[in-house]
Amino acid sequence: MLQLTVHTTIDSFLAVAEADLARDEVTNGLILGVALRLKHDPARFEHRPYLATVGDDGALAAAAVMTPPHGVVLYVADNVESAPPLHLIAANLVSAGWAAPTANGMARISRAFIEEWNALTGGAAELLRAMRVYELRAVIPPAHVAGELRQATHADLDLIYDWYLAFRNETVPTDAPPRRENIERSIDEDSIFLWKVDGRPVSLAAKGRHTPHGTSIGPVYTPPEQRGRGYASACVAALSQLILDEGKEFCTLFTDLANPTSNSIYQKIGYRPVCDFAQYTLLPVVW
Repeated sequence: MLQLTVHTTIDSFLAVAEADLARDEVTNGLILGVALRLKHDPARFEHRPYLATVGDDGALAAAAVMTPPHGVVLYVADNVESAPPLHLIAANLVSAGWAAPTANGMARISRAFIEEWNALTGGAAELLRAMRVYELRAVIPPAHVAGELRQATHADLDLIYDWYLAFRNETVPTDAPPRRENIERSIDEDSIFLWKVDGRPVSLAAKGRHTPHGTSIGPVYTPPEQRGRGYASACVAALSQLILDEGKEFCTLFTDLANPTSNSIYQKIGYRPVCDFAQYTLLPVVW
């Protein structure tokens, strides 16, 4: 029998869900990475998270993590019909008054969730982004691209903030704006890198979520006037190699399926498609 548990601590959530999520770190890297970041870097988050699992006779059937103001991230086990556990999660979010702006997960899971959400709330979900998860285990360095990878410093903070904001405005304008304190923390953690040509930054890539054997890359941003010169490819390739050299087995990243350029360039440097994700807006909602 399905039973939903809302966890009051990240340790409680991970005790139930971590082992199952870690069996496929690449596919589950988003929800697992957010959960592990909640455990290891709670100061990065402004608000109390939503943490839920659905069990089926002791086995994990589904899980959900939400870190407001961001939306809910969903997982359903491969051998479980999606609708019943997702109904429990949607109903709990509604009854507890959580305002979930978006739902994100593997495409089939997101679709199933928004059907349950709409049935409960009368809301009208819209597809915000269709995405693809890519994995890299060996880098193919791009040839003949000027420049070099350099770790960002606090002297770069204003530029990085402007680029993070431009990335958000261009790709996910419904997301919350970046927080300067989080960017500063990422600089302190040696997580943000710039591709520089003649000492001038022309592209940016950052380490994102960490899982036991992998690290995600994102955001990746090149200002419009510097595009088409291979800088993003070179920046991501060099950062990916650095991550592998540091001992991780793989790197991952998300691409927007509406952007054929990004899906093409990352494959040329060694990234391979794994699965598709879909992010839906959950507004408006009639309560």
